[in-house]
Amino acid sequence: MSRANPGAPWQERANWLMDVAEWLRHEPTVTLQDDEVWRNIKDQRLLFLLDWLDAHRDARHLVQLTLQKSLREAAGPELFCATGLPGKQAFLGELYEHLITRLLPAMPTRMDLSHLISVMFPDPADAQWLSGLDAAVLTRIWKLCGDDGITHTYAQQIDEALTHLVTDVVATGISADFRQRILPRMPISATPFMTLRRELEMYLMASPHDLSALRSVRMLIAVCQAQTDKIYAHLDEFGVSVGLVYSVERMRAQLVRMSRLIAMRSDAASSEQGAVHMRELLVDLIHAHHQRSSLPGLFQRSFSLLARKLVERNADHGEQYIARDKTAYLDMQKAAYRGGVVTAFTVCIKFLLAGLGLAGFFAGLFASLNYALSFLLIQAVGGVLATKQPAVTAPALAAKMGVLDTVEGLRELVLEIAFLLRSQSAAIFGNVIAVIPAMVAISVGVAVSFGTPILAPDKAQATVHSLSVLGPTPLYAALTGVLLWLSSLAAGYADNMFALRRLRESLTYQRRLVHVLGAARAARCALWLEKHIASVVGNIAIGVLLGMTPVLAQFFGLPLDVRHVTLSSGTLTAAVVSLGWHTLLSGQFWLAFAGIVFIGILNVGVAFSCALALAMKARNVPTRVRRMVLRMVWRRLCASPLAFLLPTWSAEQQTSQSAIISRGANGES
Repeated sequence: MSRANPGAPWQERANWLMDVAEWLRHEPTVTLQDDEVWRNIKDQRLLFLLDWLDAHRDARHLVQLTLQKSLREAAGPELFCATGLPGKQAFLGELYEHLITRLLPAMPTRMDLSHLISVMFPDPADAQWLSGLDAAVLTRIWKLCGDDGITHTYAQQIDEALTHLVTDVVATGISADFRQRILPRMPISATPFMTLRRELEMYLMASPHDLSALRSVRMLIAVCQAQTDKIYAHLDEFGVSVGLVYSVERMRAQLVRMSRLIAMRSDAASSEQGAVHMRELLVDLIHAHHQRSSLPGLFQRSFSLLARKLVERNADHGEQYIARDKTAYLDMQKAAYRGGVVTAFTVCIKFLLAGLGLAGFFAGLFASLNYALSFLLIQAVGGVLATKQPAVTAPALAAKMGVLDTVEGLRELVLEIAFLLRSQSAAIFGNVIAVIPAMVAISVGVAVSFGTPILAPDKAQATVHSLSVLGPTPLYAALTGVLLWLSSLAAGYADNMFALRRLRESLTYQRRLVHVLGAARAARCALWLEKHIASVVGNIAIGVLLGMTPVLAQFFGLPLDVRHVTLSSGTLTAAVVSLGWHTLLSGQFWLAFAGIVFIGILNVGVAFSCALALAMKARNVPTRVRRMVLRMVWRRLCASPLAFLLPTWSAEQQTSQSAIISRGANGES
């Protein structure tokens, strides 16, 4: 306290304030005490400081002069209308500011109270500590810091901040993007945002205790908040725009800040109520500042709704890939047979392209075209490609996690997991069972027709060796699982953009398309695209990712490759036929066979895990619930492992397994 000096420059006084705050909030890096104990210690330090100043009048006088001078110099509406609120530059601008702040050295403390508060309380937990201070302590702090002049200055700053905030709210609320989604035919002057500005101006000119004007402003703030809810409802129905979500979140934060400032202004005459509102506002400023300065927080605010929408759209598409009975299992396997046959020809074209000796980029480009066209052909003939479904079926599984508060809900979820994994086993078995004989037939046909094997002996030997489980095959298989998940995100994003841009209506009434095809055919074409755009984009995306990822990795000097279970099975079959059937007796073949098994497991497991993690994050599934579900699945796997691979369900087995799961669920409860 002896360092307090009202005549010192601003930087010295700011550093002194930061030192005082650090003494109050300091905790050891390693401690055995819990958070509650440390909050009590901080309270005791603050009370000790206030009591010591009351006992030492000279020191108190210097501290009071220093604090009051700092508050006068740092006064500004930015404290109330800018601290912790999203900026105008939207997501990319915010991201740029975050990165620049992290990379460049910190700026000196500006003569700005909002910046000073942010450096005095750098930990988000400080907001929780301040929220626990009682009104009597806050009143003592304010008597130490403020006087009538400072009170009047900050009252003016609150009015200016309210004017600034309502101007921003109106500018956003009457923009074309907002009005088209909530009030397309309403005159701008009649919108609730314009009405809010008029009522707020009347309230600011009236007495702070005019209850009629106060109620009117609060009601209109609630109406404007309801309008933002309509925006979210529209986005849920017609697609998500990250830029619009950012604007909506910014408006909601501004409306909440206006409510707090109005509450503080209306209770300014009561010192106790004013101290309480000051504490709430200070806590809100600290919390909002840390939320805004966090990069994960920025991504979560900007992309949470988009992630949820992608999850929901993938869930709608993923339902068709879940086999819940023996008939659906056999249908899935038959579709996988068709996918396996087409994949055999894909492998042959892959060998042909590899023999051309193309440059890296063109090799990746033609490989991408080969994969993408093959996957589209599989879709056209009604086939299924193994391991592509987990990324879209996991969101369908996460959709079931909304009703986990009952034993019945947990039982249904575990059964759904069994159905889903069983569907993936049906697809893998069907693909592999079909691709092996198809590849044998093609390889024998090539050998008979041209007199040479489909692969040269050295190339075939290298192929078998590259698939060994003891090599990098598991790593490549896990990378392929990530690529499968990314393709599902591309599919969901395309579906979202199709709805957001209202492309079905645009194509239905596009003049040239209607002139060429006719109105009825144009409408059918638009409807077909709406139903299949996600699958088409997903197939193209996985084709490009599988073809270009090795090329890009080699460009950066990374020896990475992709391993897909069906493609790898066809490749191993061609190598075995080229080398001769005696290869089946070699240890190298069985290492490659084990590699194929690991490829299938990792393709499914990684793609499913990534998609499920995103789906649960988007739906805010608690960590405790996730762990409970995993434990129940493990119990189910130990009790009946074949239930995850084969359709062995009978009525008696269903009853028995339900009893096992119910006992497990009761134990978890």
